[in-house]
Amino acid sequence: MRKLLLLNIILLLAVFDLQAQYTETINSNRPGQSQGAFSVGTNVIQLESGFYLGKDDHSGFNSKTDIWGIDYQLRYGLLFENLELSLSGAFESQDITRNFLGNTIHASGRNFKSNTIGAKYLIFDPYKEIEEEKPNLKSWYANRKFKWKTLIPAVSLYAGANFAFGDNPYLYEGEGKFSPKAALITQNNWGRWVLVLNLIADKLTEEYRTYTGIVTVTHALNPNFALFGEYQGIKGDIYADDIIRTGAAYLLGNNFQFDISGLVNFKDTPSKWQVAAGISYRLDFHKEDEFIEESNEGNRRRARSQKLGRENEEKDDSGGF
Repeated sequence: MRKLLLLNIILLLAVFDLQAQYTETINSNRPGQSQGAFSVGTNVIQLESGFYLGKDDHSGFNSKTDIWGIDYQLRYGLLFENLELSLSGAFESQDITRNFLGNTIHASGRNFKSNTIGAKYLIFDPYKEIEEEKPNLKSWYANRKFKWKTLIPAVSLYAGANFAFGDNPYLYEGEGKFSPKAALITQNNWGRWVLVLNLIADKLTEEYRTYTGIVTVTHALNPNFALFGEYQGIKGDIYADDIIRTGAAYLLGNNFQFDISGLVNFKDTPSKWQVAAGISYRLDFHKEDEFIEESNEGNRRRARSQKLGRENEEKDDSGGF
């Protein structure tokens, strides 16, 4: 009897909590480093991975480091449309050349630079929670004027755990192999424009914590091609930096995306650059049922907002009114 009651409670929570975030085309976090607020959708398995190479030149250590690596993120929508589980990380190789008192020293390291398992949950969707305004049939100006409520973003919370195994050269001396990570994620969709903000607190149980802020702006030039720009600020006692990224993504079909990107920073301890190319691919086992279909208003409103934004841009580009 208790098991049956518990099952009914879970089913009721699932029904009332459904806010469909599934989209017809793949929704990838690549090629930036930020996470979007929305999940991939229930029963969707998504792999996002890429290859990168670059160089770090450290004026203080008089060293040059050649870098290549593979980063990856595996995302899965579980139980509720609001919930997403993920595994993310990177395997990196470094070849270091250092000039010390006239002697050239070579060193190298290869290992998993990061591995994090976590969960993201959408706590607020403005397209569902905020009532949609009806078109004003008497005023063209009222329909075109700026609406302040469009500044209210979707909000998600992320909690994760970093982990490492064995003798890992990317752990600083005394650093534990397990530590928590948390993030606040917001996202605004304005037609062809998307703004994503991430505020991240990392390695919270360690003596040297890291705090990161990421701002990502994406602009879709057409349904298949998009450009992005990103700023990442890192604050910590071990490492601090300001990084700029830019790049492009191209959609091939509904389930496959290709991307290229690059980054630079603004200091010489170290100065760095990297270029990267990657793919995103999803296995789509998502199924619409009657409950999701009935509660899909938020997803429909997002689609209408994007369509309206595209139509307004096309009118502006053509000089129409």
